[in-house]
Amino acid sequence: MQGVQGVYLVTDQDLCLGRSLTSVVADAVRAGIACVQLREKTLPTRFFLNQALALKPILAAAGIPLLINDRVDIALAAGADGVHLGQSDMPCEAARRLLGPDAVIGLSVETWENVTEAQDLDVDYLGVSPIFVTPTKTDTKTPWGLDGLARIRAYSRHPLVAIGGLSTANAPDIIKAGADAIAVVSAICSAKDPYAAVRELVRCFDAQP
Repeated sequence: MQGVQGVYLVTDQDLCLGRSLTSVVADAVRAGIACVQLREKTLPTRFFLNQALALKPILAAAGIPLLINDRVDIALAAGADGVHLGQSDMPCEAARRLLGPDAVIGLSVETWENVTEAQDLDVDYLGVSPIFVTPTKTDTKTPWGLDGLARIRAYSRHPLVAIGGLSTANAPDIIKAGADAIAVVSAICSAKDPYAAVRELVRCFDAQP
């Protein structure tokens, strides 16, 4: 994923315990986050754009990519670094034409067929979803588990971002199974101390041989 390896924050304002999303992201930036995906499915378009515009300078100053979930139009309007697409979103080829060759484009893979079809696609990483059952995303397929992640790592030419039920407890096993990055939602957004939560996750990568 264009050099991104480590902890990947997927946002959810509703899980931020009353804190502003910008403050949670700012804490995550100070703690060493590698990437932020703005995923706010309940926000109307104007508010979604405003949130992207608010996060962009915080992340740009630290050299951290801002990706937009699903919405290529928001990514373009906000000057974001790219998008993360699901299997029912805009096709990767169309998103690449609109966003250009330098944009980061990620694609969720939920079945083995998705994985094999992605092998020849011009994407920067695969979002392996979900690794474990997670309450933050209920419309996903059967969890991959560690064995499924390892199988994808052995096959795919793309960097892998693991998501779904990840925490400091299982992050080391996820990394060993082949994840280049671990994507988390509630483990950061709902943490009492987002800065400390990110530091713990970053240490999981630092501890790898």
